[in-house]
Amino acid sequence: MERTWSRPGPALDLLLKGGRVVDPGEGIDEVQDVLIRKGKVAELGTSLEAPGGVREVDARGLLVLPGFVDLHTHLRTPGREDEEDLDTGTRAAAAGGYVAVFGMANTDPVVDTAALLSGLVDRARREAVVPAGFFAAVSRGLAGEQLTEMAELAEVGAVGFSDDGQPLATAQLVRRALQYVKLTDRFVAVHAEDASLVRDGHMHEGAVSARLGLGGMPSIAESIDVQRVLEVAAYEDGRVHLCHLSAAASLEHLERAKKAGVRVTAEATPHHLTMTDDEVASLESTLKMNPPLREESDRAALVKALKSGLVDCVATDHAPHAPEEKDVPFEEAPFGTTGLETAFAALYTGLVKKRALPLGTLVARMSAGPAAIAGIAPPAVRAGARADLCVVDPEAVWTVARDGFQSRSSNSAWLGRKLTGRVRLTVAAGRLAWEADA
Repeated sequence: MERTWSRPGPALDLLLKGGRVVDPGEGIDEVQDVLIRKGKVAELGTSLEAPGGVREVDARGLLVLPGFVDLHTHLRTPGREDEEDLDTGTRAAAAGGYVAVFGMANTDPVVDTAALLSGLVDRARREAVVPAGFFAAVSRGLAGEQLTEMAELAEVGAVGFSDDGQPLATAQLVRRALQYVKLTDRFVAVHAEDASLVRDGHMHEGAVSARLGLGGMPSIAESIDVQRVLEVAAYEDGRVHLCHLSAAASLEHLERAKKAGVRVTAEATPHHLTMTDDEVASLESTLKMNPPLREESDRAALVKALKSGLVDCVATDHAPHAPEEKDVPFEEAPFGTTGLETAFAALYTGLVKKRALPLGTLVARMSAGPAAIAGIAPPAVRAGARADLCVVDPEAVWTVARDGFQSRSSNSAWLGRKLTGRVRLTVAAGRLAWEADA
C-alpha cells in the first residue's frame, strides 16, 4: 500500500557529471557520473556521455547524495494554510534535499478520521512537489480519551499514529494504542512529556532560565515519560517511535530498552543537535521550541547517540508560524522553528565540518534511517533505483534570511546565521523537484 503521494510530472532525463557520490547504503564514496533516464538511475560510471536530448549538469566539486526523508513535518494542512500548505511545505522540503516528508496530525481539524486522511491524500496527489505522507492521530481530537479507528486509517495509508504536540496522557492510553497498532503494521510516535512538570515553562530549566527569570521545563519532564512509554512498550511488545529527543537521561532509558529488545526507534532534530539553551539568552522567539534547547551535556549526548545509531534518524520537526505569532515577547510566542530548508546545512556546518560526525553517517541518518521507520524504500544512488537524490555544494556559504525561504513561514532558529553546504538540485520520485536559480 502507498504511504506517500505527490503531483504528477515528467520523468527526468539527466546526466550528473563528476560529482562525489556518497551513499552509505550502497557502500559508495567516490567520484562518479550518474545517468538518470525516465526517472530512474540508469548507470553510474566515470566517463559517461549524455545521450541525445539528455541535459548534462557539471557536478564537479559537488556531493550527490540519496535524498533525505523527514519523518516529522508540520504541514499545517488542513486549517492553517496561512502558515504552510502542501505546495509550500513540499517546495521547502525539495529545497532542503528532501524526497519524502510525513506530516503530523495536529492540524485543525485533527487528522483523526479516514475521510479527513483521504482528503489529504487527494490534495497531495494534486499539490505535493515531493512525495508526502501523513500521520493520523492516536486519540480523537488529540483529547487523550478515545482511540481513533486505527485499522481504517492504516488502510487509507497512515504511516503511523501520533498525538504529537500533546503527550499521551495516561499509561492506559499508551497501552491501548500499542495494543491496537499491532493490528495495523504501523507504530505509535510519542511526544514524550510529563505535562505536570512543564506548566508555565518557556525554556529548559537550568542556570540560563534562572538568570533570565523564565519558567523552566526540566529535562525530567521528557525522560520520565520516555521511561514510562518504554516500559509499556516492553510489556505489550508494541512498536514505538520517540519524537524529538532532547535529554541525555532519555537516551539512557532508550539504550536499556533497545538492549532488552523493545521495538523502539528514536529521532533527534537539527536544533537539538547543534544548539543549547545558552542561545536563548538572546530571547529570540525563533529559539523557543518544545522540547526546549537544553544544556551542552545533553547536546553532546545526542550527537554521540546519533553517531552510534542509538538515535535512528534526524527529523526536522518543521513547525511554521505566521509572523505575527512569533513577533511577540518570548513568553508569549508559540513553540516551534522551521527546519526543512536548513537541516542538512545546519548539521553539515555544526557537526560534519567540526569532525563530530562523519558525512556518511549524517547521510544515512537523514535518508535510509527514517525511510526504514516509515516503511518506504530507502533512497539510493544505484542503477535501477528510482531517482530520489540531491546535489549539494559543500563549499557554499550562505546566510539564512527571511526572504530566502520556499516555506510560507520564516521562523527559523538559524535566521541571520552563516551556514556551509547548500542544496543545488533535488530529484524526487524520478522528477525534478528543485533546482537553485532555476
